[in-house]
Amino acid sequence: MTTLTVYSDQDAGTVLARYDDAGQIREQLAALGIEFERWEASQPLAPDASPDDVMAAYAEQIEALKARYDFVTVDVVSMHPEHPAAAEARGKFLAEHTHDDFETRFFVDGEGAFYVHKDGKVFMLVCTRGDLINLPANTTHWFDMGPRPTFKAIRFFRIAEGWVGHFTGDPIAERFPKFEAAA
Repeated sequence: MTTLTVYSDQDAGTVLARYDDAGQIREQLAALGIEFERWEASQPLAPDASPDDVMAAYAEQIEALKARYDFVTVDVVSMHPEHPAAAEARGKFLAEHTHDDFETRFFVDGEGAFYVHKDGKVFMLVCTRGDLINLPANTTHWFDMGPRPTFKAIRFFRIAEGWVGHFTGDPIAERFPKFEAAA
């Protein structure tokens, strides 16, 4: 289930608010300049579906987003518990960072958690199948896929290089509940 949990950035032990209604989540994130939508992820995909299979299954949605935001690069990130780079990828995305570009993801399967650090708070959004999130450029955040990741997400970029993170060096992610604690 998609949830949004709000913490003070000074106290990871106290939950300030929790939302599980898509409309309330959209409203809370919109106040931060973050777009959140629930889409139909209705295309059947095999557990071992290739990136090309995913792109073909969601071609219509991909083209609509490319036209809406002038995205030039689209790819698929897919993780499963036995993926040889799962632990390394988790560690990379688990550090607080920003991007010069949007960070836009459409979850076509599985789940993962985005943590947005803004206005003295940490907003933990557990994304599940059908969630589309669009973080504006320069949004301070991190992503946790958990120790046994299971997700497929389509990623959209307005720069040809794709994912380029600028790490803040702040160890804040170490203080907040990990994805597996929230799932």
